[in-house]
Amino acid sequence: MLSARPGYFLLLLSFLLLADADSPPKFTRTPEDQTGVQGGVASFVCQATGDPPPSIVWNKKGKKVQNQRFEVIDYEDGSGSVLRIQPLRTPRDEAVYECHVSNPAGEITALCRLNVLREDQLPSGFPTIDMGPQLKVVERSRTATMLCAASGNPDPEITWFKDFLPVNTTNNNGRIKQLRSGGTPIRGALQIELSEEQDQGKYECVATNSDGTRYSTPANLYVRVRRVPPRFSVPPADSEITPGGGINITCVAVGSPMPYVKWMLGTEDLTPEDDMPIGRNVLELGDIRQSNNYTCVAMSTLGVIEAMAQITVKALPKTPGNPVVTERTATSITLTWDSGNPEPVSYYIIQHRPKGSEDIYKEIDSITTTRYSVGGLSPYSHYDFRVAAVNTIGRGPASDSVEARTAEQAPSSPPRQVLKIPNSTSILVSWAPPLAEFQNGIITGYSIQYSVTERDNRTSQQVSRIPPGSSPYLLENLEKWTEYGITVRALTEAGEGPESLQLLVTTPEDVPGGHPENILSEGASASSIRLAWKSVPLIEQNGKIVKYSVQYRDVNGRGGNATGEVSISDLNGDRPQFYGLYFYDLRTVCGVILLFSMFLCTVFATNFRVKAAMKNSVLLTWEIRDKTPSQPFTILYGKGQSVEVDGKQNQKLITGLQPETQYSFLLTNRGNSAGGLQHRVTVTTAPDVLRSKPTLVGKTNADGMVTVQLPPVQTTTTVRGYYVVVVPLKKQRGGKFMKPGDNPDQMNLDELLKDINRTSVSQALRVRRQVPASQSDPRAYVSAHFKILPQEFTLGDGRSYGEFRNRPLQNGQEYVFFVLALLDLSNNTMYSTSPYSDPVTSNDVDPQPIVDEEEGLLWVVGPVMAVIFIVCIVIAILLFKRKRAEAEGRKASFPCSKAMSSHHPTDPVELRRINFQTPGPGCLEAHPPVPISELADHLERLKANDNLKFSQEYESVDPGQQFTWEQSNLEVNKPKNRYANVIAYDHSRVLLSSIEGIPGSDYINANYIDGYRRQNAYIATQGSLPETFCDFWRLVWEQHTANIVMMTKLEEKSRVKCDQYWPTRGTETYGLIQVTLLDTVELATYSVRTFALYKSGSNEKREIRQFQFTAWPDHGVPEHPTPFLAFLRRVKACNPPDAGPMVVHCSAGVGRTGCFIVIDAMVERIKHEKTVDIYGHVTLMRSQRNYMVQTEDQYAFIHDALLEAVACGNTEVPARNLHAYIQRLTQIEPAENVTGTELEFKRLASAKAHTSRFVSANLPCNKFKNRLVNIMPYETTRVCLQPIRGVEGSDYINASFIDGYRQQRAYIATQGPLAETTEDYWRMLWEHNSTIVVMLTKLREMGREKCHQYWPAERSARYQYFVVDPMAEYNMPQYILREFKVTDARDGQSRTVRQFQFTDWPEQGVPKSGEGFIDFIGQVHKTKEQFGQDGPITVHCSAGVGRTGVFITLSIVLERMRYEGVVDIFQTVKMLRTQRPATVQTEDQYQFCYRAGLEYLGSFDHYAT
Repeated sequence: MLSARPGYFLLLLSFLLLADADSPPKFTRTPEDQTGVQGGVASFVCQATGDPPPSIVWNKKGKKVQNQRFEVIDYEDGSGSVLRIQPLRTPRDEAVYECHVSNPAGEITALCRLNVLREDQLPSGFPTIDMGPQLKVVERSRTATMLCAASGNPDPEITWFKDFLPVNTTNNNGRIKQLRSGGTPIRGALQIELSEEQDQGKYECVATNSDGTRYSTPANLYVRVRRVPPRFSVPPADSEITPGGGINITCVAVGSPMPYVKWMLGTEDLTPEDDMPIGRNVLELGDIRQSNNYTCVAMSTLGVIEAMAQITVKALPKTPGNPVVTERTATSITLTWDSGNPEPVSYYIIQHRPKGSEDIYKEIDSITTTRYSVGGLSPYSHYDFRVAAVNTIGRGPASDSVEARTAEQAPSSPPRQVLKIPNSTSILVSWAPPLAEFQNGIITGYSIQYSVTERDNRTSQQVSRIPPGSSPYLLENLEKWTEYGITVRALTEAGEGPESLQLLVTTPEDVPGGHPENILSEGASASSIRLAWKSVPLIEQNGKIVKYSVQYRDVNGRGGNATGEVSISDLNGDRPQFYGLYFYDLRTVCGVILLFSMFLCTVFATNFRVKAAMKNSVLLTWEIRDKTPSQPFTILYGKGQSVEVDGKQNQKLITGLQPETQYSFLLTNRGNSAGGLQHRVTVTTAPDVLRSKPTLVGKTNADGMVTVQLPPVQTTTTVRGYYVVVVPLKKQRGGKFMKPGDNPDQMNLDELLKDINRTSVSQALRVRRQVPASQSDPRAYVSAHFKILPQEFTLGDGRSYGEFRNRPLQNGQEYVFFVLALLDLSNNTMYSTSPYSDPVTSNDVDPQPIVDEEEGLLWVVGPVMAVIFIVCIVIAILLFKRKRAEAEGRKASFPCSKAMSSHHPTDPVELRRINFQTPGPGCLEAHPPVPISELADHLERLKANDNLKFSQEYESVDPGQQFTWEQSNLEVNKPKNRYANVIAYDHSRVLLSSIEGIPGSDYINANYIDGYRRQNAYIATQGSLPETFCDFWRLVWEQHTANIVMMTKLEEKSRVKCDQYWPTRGTETYGLIQVTLLDTVELATYSVRTFALYKSGSNEKREIRQFQFTAWPDHGVPEHPTPFLAFLRRVKACNPPDAGPMVVHCSAGVGRTGCFIVIDAMVERIKHEKTVDIYGHVTLMRSQRNYMVQTEDQYAFIHDALLEAVACGNTEVPARNLHAYIQRLTQIEPAENVTGTELEFKRLASAKAHTSRFVSANLPCNKFKNRLVNIMPYETTRVCLQPIRGVEGSDYINASFIDGYRQQRAYIATQGPLAETTEDYWRMLWEHNSTIVVMLTKLREMGREKCHQYWPAERSARYQYFVVDPMAEYNMPQYILREFKVTDARDGQSRTVRQFQFTDWPEQGVPKSGEGFIDFIGQVHKTKEQFGQDGPITVHCSAGVGRTGVFITLSIVLERMRYEGVVDIFQTVKMLRTQRPATVQTEDQYQFCYRAGLEYLGSFDHYAT
């Protein structure tokens, strides 16, 4: 064993030596002999392996190659080397070349020969490159194809070089391959799938056969990779928490490549280096005891960014100081208190409740001061008050309660009365004090007022200062049998309370105080005598005369002193009465008349009551005892008002009353004041809880339905229910409907109230009771019952609401409706009504009038026969048109740019309406063209109910996806489609001229679209891809297009929407089309580029314009159509009438493209037909290209744009015609009775901004920063300042960005700074780099401050962070120029700010001449150009809209006049008003813009008129 051990070690050592031994080099590819062409290229490839890796050296004739034309390129992995010789020279390059490979283990050599031929020496079969690769740009991960075609004899083999090294197609999983099937250009093509950055480079194709080798011209392949520096999409947010609390802070960053995200606290890393997440990092914190700043860091190869989150540990606020009462009134208490909190408090809460109450405290929140007046309290009442503070953490503890009592007030309720009548000349009045809650203080006395009610000139008497304990009180020396009205008031120290309800009291009857008068005797005979007399004077009757007594006696004694008495009780007023008295042996009679009176209790009516009380009327009812009454009734009420009622009636509606007022009604059957029985009832009218009338949201539809907006309820009274009452109007003989009364309270609501109170009947019975109401019997009916009144309601939808059927409105009938509120369900007597609505008529344009039954048959049979006759004629016409259309055949949609014949309907939409009718809601018949006079109403109906009709109409548009798109689906064409689902229909696609041998060369994703009265007026296409640049320019050339409309930016939201298919400068060649950029004009909302086009092989040169609209937002649609319509007018003005189809594209070529085409076509239609057919045109477009008008928002935008186009018209005028145009504007418009200028300015003022557009400006913390409450910036255009931490509203200033002619946000329009906003003003100038300021006001005008002096006059001043140092002041004839040096004290940076103050604007009106102001405008803009400032020009007057608007308007108008030669004051001001309200504030300022434009025009000879 021991002897064997040394041999074992030797064997092991030998194995180790063999394992570590070097391996000599070995060829894996040797260079091959080549025959090249002089001036061409030759490449020799040599590859070898070995250990260590060998080095490769190239030798020529035994010497290492060294020449500028000889280049050695080594493989990156060291596996080989390429010797490249370019350009080849003969005969010097002809030689044997040696590839020498060596390493420490050995060396090897390979030889190759190079032959170089001149062109005239080439054999006939020598390879030729027929098509070489071209410049290619491809997005990463997309497929790139480099084409190559070669010919020779024999057919050459094609190989590829990239960056002078051979392309290996074997070791990349098939991602890079050479195509070897198909036609000539495909066989040698190199296809790179899922392209990556390393695929980018210079590519050559090499054709080799037995005769030699030829190289193509190199072509670059660019692989576009999105490189986006990191940015925070969700930055960390500041937070406030309570001590010991926890929080999660989220930080999200994006970019390309995606960044790593970590958290830091100071210099300490909180995220481990090896666990750093990509894109999103959530920091979880717990048990936080102190405030800190946490930093989120996002980093990638393109940069590092940071964002900080401030976590503040904050406790609840402390208890404020106890409130102190500083002022008190009868209904309010003013409190002040000490904050008690050193830290900021968000707001305070005041709690209060009546003293001793167990109810919860009422709260008043959002109080931002330490003094507050609590209103709405009861007079002379005790309350408890306390205050609590609130901060961002929550509410702190409340202070101690403080008791306070409100001041006294006159009583709010009258005394309660009781009456006693001791005799006929006095009344004992007794009363109880008002209820304690209505006394409003200590009652100090009472007063009694009384007067006779039945005298026209009655005077009121008053007993004042009656002590509090003096009830009852005796009124003496009154008239007998006289009605008095008596009221009582209660008094406090604060004054008198209201009168009690007037009580009518009649003093008792007494014996007559006088005797009958004018006694006459007539018709005496031997045994009788007839007497006549007149009653006792009214003032002495003291009651109702019920009986006369005639006493007589024989004064001569002949008849034995005969005496007697006759009683007469059948009385008849106070006319002279004649009675026959018969006596025996009577010769002379002398009558002594004695009068007696007595009280009669004749009952003529019972159950006198109030059936219903409304706000302006009361319905009274009673029962009649006497079935045949002979006398009328009289109802007395109010202040001496009365009404007479037929004795046979048992109810009366009293109208003309006041709401919420107490009335007493007296029913009597006497015809005068001589006496009669009385019935009394007292009632209070209903409160006015429905003060506004219901309004119509739209018009009645075909189903008899209309949407209405119901009035708001304004009351604290309990409302038991609401009833919608519909009143059909009766039609008069002339065809007009009778108008209802002034208000529903004048109606007799008896039948309606029966329906409302009939709660026990079933729903079926109720519905049945409603049905008979028709045109012949237009009775009001209840259509709905609600517990809570909704904001909107649809009349006539056929549904039941609370057991009332809402039946459809009848055709041709006119209705009004109102809302009735039930206020007292317990007694069914209290109702309140709204005013009548405006009349609403159903769809029937010629409804039948309501007539008497005798005429009914004629009015029914006649129209029915007429309708049948008309229907027969219409059917015959339709059958004739359909037959003719079938005979002519359906027209195919192939290229044809000429307008169609005028012998038949020339509009493609109208042809479609005739030939392609389909049933259903989406049929064209259901959506006819809309007259422009009705467009505004039509749009209002569509937008009602949160755009409900818009949604329904848009969804019903035929999607038109029944057509084929086979060409788009071919594999060779799929890469040419930007989006897989947006294709080109086969029947309407644009066919390019085919290129022989290239499949799919006639394809481009584009379709013909018809316009108004013109087939194929447009071509809708997608945004070009790099693969389709050549195809796009071929389309433009072949279709003779003059205008290209581009509705997108190249990139939106970091996504490519369209690749740049035009040269940035100079000339680019796209296939056979050479495109030269001649001119670029970039304006605020669109750009115009002019190109020259040449086609290879053609001598023709064409000029093309591209219009790119840049103001379409990344999402949604433009907020206003004004910029778009200006863009459309410019496009139309530059399109020659004989040009081919207009090419329109966005990204997919369907959404914004569809909007442009529809609006353009409809604007053209309006000129000829005064109608629009949006629905029809969208339907037509969708039959030619899928998804046209892609969203409902786009569909709505089309309507808005056309409504504005109709409302505003065309106000653009060539500059040379401006003088004549102004002359027309100064003339009176016949139909309007105002000048054209006034009409234009009124149209500007018609558009009102909704309050929702002012968000930040209306915040409580910002309102004081607005100089005028009605001039505020829109939220979308306001200038935002950098917020200051912890200061609410610190990002706000009353200023708006305004677009200029060429530049967006070229101006800042702002108000004259206030003292409170001066620091914000300088902050705005600095943060937005505004170094030119235009001031158009004096500091004071007309005795009022117009602008605070926001600049220092002599020495420097500091405004927050900024030190402003006056440098110079220049007094010019019309303005003052001041220069300031502004320094940021935080970092020491400085800028020069120049202020131009125009001094020639009068305090009232406008300047008489515009010349000086125009010069001033020019000087401002020259200064901006001279100093090269990029920021906006800040312009202000006082409010920042009037003179400011004139300055900006003229700046835009004058520049446009110089460049375009046109003027449009109206549209310019309208555009400005979409960015700041009320810009160009007065009509004088508007006219001044016209005058100044005309004066400016006069300075140019070529514009002189």
